[in-house]
Parts: sequence; C-alpha cells; structure tokens
Amino acid sequence: MLKGHGGNIFDLAQRLGCDPFDIVDMSSNVNPLGPLPGLVGFLKEKLTAITALPEVDARNTAQVFAARYRLESAQVLAGNGTTQFIYTIPPALDTRRALILGPTYADYADSCGMHNVRYDYLMTPESLDFEPDIETIIQRTGGYDTVFICNPNNPTGTLIPKTALERLCRYHPDTYFVIDESYLPFVNGADRFSMLHGGFPNVLILNSMSKIFRIPGLRIGFLISSGRIIEKFRAFLLPWSVNSLAQTAVDYLMKHTAEVDAFIDKTVAFLETERKLMTDAFEDVSGIKLFSSKTSFILAKLQGKITADMVCNHLAADGILIRNCSNFKGLSEHFIRISLKTDDINKMLAEKITKFLGSV
Repeated sequence: MLKGHGGNIFDLAQRLGCDPFDIVDMSSNVNPLGPLPGLVGFLKEKLTAITALPEVDARNTAQVFAARYRLESAQVLAGNGTTQFIYTIPPALDTRRALILGPTYADYADSCGMHNVRYDYLMTPESLDFEPDIETIIQRTGGYDTVFICNPNNPTGTLIPKTALERLCRYHPDTYFVIDESYLPFVNGADRFSMLHGGFPNVLILNSMSKIFRIPGLRIGFLISSGRIIEKFRAFLLPWSVNSLAQTAVDYLMKHTAEVDAFIDKTVAFLETERKLMTDAFEDVSGIKLFSSKTSFILAKLQGKITADMVCNHLAADGILIRNCSNFKGLSEHFIRISLKTDDINKMLAEKITKFLGSV
C-alpha cells in the first residue's frame, strides 16, 4: 500500500496534539458541502442496525443501486469501497499484463504488484497539461489485457470524452478497461461522460459513494459490468463486506432521488465557482502554476527551489492538510493537489500559500 494517501488527519492531529476533526483537510477529495442533508440524522435513527449482521453479500444494496440507475441487478456488485474491487481486479480477470494511464491513483499499480502482475504506465505529458491523447492510448494499448483509466483523473483533474473512450474500447475488444468514475459526479453534465450505459462487455466501471456524498468512513462502492464479469468478482467477494450503516445509507440515498439530484447540481455549481476563484487567486502569483481541472481538486506545480514538502510542512504547522503529490509516479517533488472546500477556507489557503511563496 502506498504510504502517503490524502486525508490522514489522525497522523497530523497526533503530531499537533489536537482533535483530528480540528484539522482543515484539503487533501481528501470529498464534497465540500458535506453529506447530503438529512442523511446523518437518518443514520443516527438507524444505529440499532449495528446490532445485527448486515446482508452477507449486500445483494439488496446492489439491487437498489441498479434500480436507481436503470441497470440490471446482475450488472452490479456492492463492496467495501471501490478499493475492494481495485485489489480484486487482477485475480478476478486473470490479468497478466496491465497498462495504467498516469500519473494517477497509486492503488491500481499496488493491486497489480500485490498479485505479481506486470504493469506499465502510459504517462500523459506535462507539456500538454496532462491532457490524454486518445490516439496515443489506442496505439499503446495493444498487448495489454487490462487497462486502468481514472476519469476524471486523480490528481490531474483531466477528463476523457465518452466518445473517445468508446472508440478505445471498440478498437480493443479483447482488452478489459477499468474506468474509475469516482469523481465524475463533480463534473458538469456527468451523464454525458459516463460509460455506465455504454453496453461494452469489456468495460468495468467503478462508482464511489464516498466522494460525492462525503461518507468515506462508511466504505461503500460499486462495480458495474456485464453479468459474466460480475460473476467472476462474486467468487472473490468476502462475506459481510458492506457494513449495516453503509447499506442503510445507500437505501436512503437511492430513494431520495430529487434531493440527491438537487444536491449534486448545487455541488457542481459551487465547484465551478470555486475552481475559477482559486485559479484567479494564483494567476499573478509567481512560483506556482495551477492546471485546469474538471472536478473537485486542482493540481499545482511549484516553481524553482520550492518543493511540495516545504509548502505542505508550512501548512501542516497551522493544521492544514493538502496533498503532497511527490509520491505519484510521473510527478516530481514540486507537485501538490488542492481539494476545494468552502469559500472562506479556499481563500484562506490561497492567502497562506501566496504569503509563503513570497517569503522564500
């Protein structure tokens, strides 16, 4: 497992001697508007659910999700976050050689390494602001049986159009494409980019509840694919993978469709405003470059002698976490990722970074 994931508020709180929830966490990519209103109160009323075992295979949870998104129940599997599926992919698909579109989330490579699968990276170039080129991906995919694509990508915030992904999947029908759509709900017009209803037998989609609904502690994610592929994964599913409160939360979210849709629309509009404000705040600041993003976080590169360690350590002393991206394969010690939060917190962070850059 990669040491240095975002969201480690407990480690910083221990070092500072404060409550973990007093940490300003701008390293974890969760909804800045918080959980869906009403959800936490509902879960408090359902706490007695923890006194009994949850449904052993969370089949009902998968069925509720399938009904909400107009899928066949045989196409959906519920698990202990998308991480469970990521680490199950190599054995379930009998992967021998994988390609990872990077720089990206480290767990794809870690899962391959854990199962002794040979893997290579196809890095999107910094010179093109990390924008993927579908022609290059099509050309380089030959010879690989499994390809990992995070869309939108973490940490670059880039997004591949659905039509381009369809071309790729059609061109290589014997290759499995794992499309991680964990951050897609943060994108304006997300349905136009999702492969959820693409109907490709060689596509596996990862869908996360953690990010958009800000419930990462509940650990709930979904795998969507053909019934044949889902059955392969069912053989690797551990009993009681999805806890009782997580199953209860999904039931609530999938049945409050109007509230969920309005909440997501509000989130997307908020993020579009905050992305622009954050970008504008650094437009005339020397020593840092922000890359264009389509989602809830922004990748930035520090210039000259300034490193991610320097900025992250300076902010950490004030109880603020941002993501040090130096341990992402394909990025250097000069990259950081900022997860957008509320307007006042975003402004505070921009001011602190600007002041620090002007002092070194």
